[in-house]
Parts: sequence; C-alpha cells; structure tokens
Amino acid sequence: MDGKLEQLQRWIDESRRIVFFGGAGVSTESGIPDFRSVDGLYNQSYDEPPETIISHSYFLREPEKFFRFYREKMLWPEAKPNAAHRKLAELEQAGKLDAVVTQNIDGLHQAAGSVKVWELHGSVHRNYCMECHQPYDLDFIVHSEGVPRCKVCGGIVKPDVVLYEEALDDRVVRGAVEAIAGADLLIVGGTSLAVYPAAGLINYYDGSRLVLVNKTPTPYDHRADLIVHAPIGQLFAQIEVRA
Repeated sequence: MDGKLEQLQRWIDESRRIVFFGGAGVSTESGIPDFRSVDGLYNQSYDEPPETIISHSYFLREPEKFFRFYREKMLWPEAKPNAAHRKLAELEQAGKLDAVVTQNIDGLHQAAGSVKVWELHGSVHRNYCMECHQPYDLDFIVHSEGVPRCKVCGGIVKPDVVLYEEALDDRVVRGAVEAIAGADLLIVGGTSLAVYPAAGLINYYDGSRLVLVNKTPTPYDHRADLIVHAPIGQLFAQIEVRA
C-alpha cells in the first residue's frame, strides 16, 4: 500500500490536468449507502426492485410510491463531504485538477468547494415543475408530503436526476468527455464501473496514467496503470496537495 500511495502522490505532483471520475463509493464514507455492495440499496428488500421504482415509467405511473422511496432512500440532506471530496476541491483550487465527473447526485463535491463538476446523473439539489419549470431546492422536496406540487401552477415537481429509461444530458456528457480526453492523469474512484453509459466514458482517456481506486475489482482493472483496493476517503486523506 505504501508503494502505491507513493506512486499516486508522485503522479499527482507531476500532473496539471487531473480528472477524477467517481461513483457511489466516494460518498459512503459520508454515510450515504452505495448501490451494489452487500449492504447496498440493490441488496435490500422492497415490494418492487429499486431499479423499477426509480425508473421514468414508474415515476409517471406511481408517483406517490416513487417519492416515498426517493425520500427514504435517495435523500441524505445531513451528509457532509468527506476527505475525498475535500482533497479534490483542494487539488482544483491549486490548479492541478481540471474537473470532477461524478455519477453521484448528492452534491457533496460542490459542498466541499469543487467548482467544475460534471454530474452525469443530475442532482437532488435541483428540482423543477414539469409544467411551468419553476425551480425548487432540496429542502422543498424533503419537507413536502406525498407528491410535491408546484406553488405556482400545481404541477408535479420532479427531481433533476436521471432515472432509469432516461438519457444522460448531452451537454454534461460532452463536458465530461472533453475533460477525460484532455486529462494527463485520470483517477477513477468508488465505482464498480458497471453502470452504462456512464462507465464507458473512461474509454475516452488514452493516456498512460489511469488509476482505479475501489474496494473491489472492476471490469476495467486490466486497463489500469495503478490499482488501489481501499476506501477512497482514507486514501485521499494521505495525499498532499503540492504546487
């Protein structure tokens, strides 16, 4: 582990266009459960599979049940950034990190101070009326009951998150692809790289410093130049930000 930490530190020191690509494992150390681990969301028991409940068609068909699940399992308003979020923000402020590309919807990167964040799956902090497009914040959803309704027109207020059956935002994908393609160091952390099309974006990186940080193996391990099996917050807490 010490040797791998030293190598990662050296590459970070030598890089000026770092891009970080992260998944649910980045936020588990902030108390937010992931999806596919033993204790993850997909291994809990519900009347219907989580993949069904957080799909576009289910949202339209059963909005009451959707929002009950969404509030109970997808919203963590008390969560705070951990060492990984904070270190990435420091790297950006130091001019070494170009962008964060995240599959998470919790907004913790921005809460830590990161500015250039491409949110592939949207954010719980943005919500809008499906009729008049009036915007609402996370607090509105948390404190509303049943199906949240617009105060202006009465329309359903939908979270700005990408549900199953919905496409990723083209502008966000383009920004993420450009960042990854231009990186001189790509660090992928806290993701099983099993969710597509998001996971496929790392194929746009053709550099020679691909780092995978995850507690378990991923389908892309054979392509990595450095693999670290460790909680990403614990690892990043040991990284120093040097000019």
